[in-house]
Amino acid sequence: MVDRTKATSTTAGILRPEELARHAAVERVPAHPGLGRHVEYHWRLCWDLPPGSSYPSETLPHPACTLSVELGEPREGVGEDRVVVTGVVTRRFDVTLTGSGWVLGTKFRPGGLAALAGLRARDLTDRTRPASGLLPEEVLAPLRDLTPEASPARAAAVVDEALLGVGPDRPDPVYDDLLLLVTEMLADRDLQRVAQLEERSGWSRRQLERRFAAYVGATPKWVLARYRMHDVVTALDAGYDGPLADLAADHGWYDQAHFGREFVALVGQTPAAYRARTGRRRSTGSPQQHA
Repeated sequence: MVDRTKATSTTAGILRPEELARHAAVERVPAHPGLGRHVEYHWRLCWDLPPGSSYPSETLPHPACTLSVELGEPREGVGEDRVVVTGVVTRRFDVTLTGSGWVLGTKFRPGGLAALAGLRARDLTDRTRPASGLLPEEVLAPLRDLTPEASPARAAAVVDEALLGVGPDRPDPVYDDLLLLVTEMLADRDLQRVAQLEERSGWSRRQLERRFAAYVGATPKWVLARYRMHDVVTALDAGYDGPLADLAADHGWYDQAHFGREFVALVGQTPAAYRARTGRRRSTGSPQQHA
């Protein structure tokens, strides 16, 4: 059985968090213990920008699906129904904040939404879809009644109560085993290759690929790479000042050029440039937040 107190998500998240904090407020709320097998936590984002101004928020991708209530200026992919499900985003998640808005998100554990609602995560990868048709209407109705006036705790409690009414008819041992493996992938920094996952899980490469596609919506190789890249960013945020080649090698990249390309593709700047900017933040005492 999965230990519901163990994290299946890194703390890496919002890029340039001190800049976002000047434009918006982010807060996490724990999920109901009864949802711990499937849900990591809830989060709330709210903003109120002057007319004509905007802020481009950038977030590192996680191997998780999100159920969100989004009020205010709609982002791409969100239509009239503001209760939506976003699958695993395989690239950096960029949203430009304009005007005023309020978002309550429920971050599922890797595979959690698929296991809870009987969905195929691969059908949601890199997509945002109305939650209607994916979750029962009796679950969604109270979410549609939420307003920005609700406190984060109260809004999260509404989602908790609704989701507690959803659940599989019988245990899902495949999901339990997959989530245990994901927990180890996050906790054990020496896990860097899919072959190691085969040994650890007892599943063949084909079984790993198929089960990660169905439950998570991404390949096991992608999940490993994201967790290790999150570790790299976290180390740089914490003040790592050693050789970048050593940092890359410690987290599974033995080709410095390959590491640099992946870092730029995900973060948007070179590791050296990110470290330099992080150093300036620390020198000025800027606060840190993670989503």
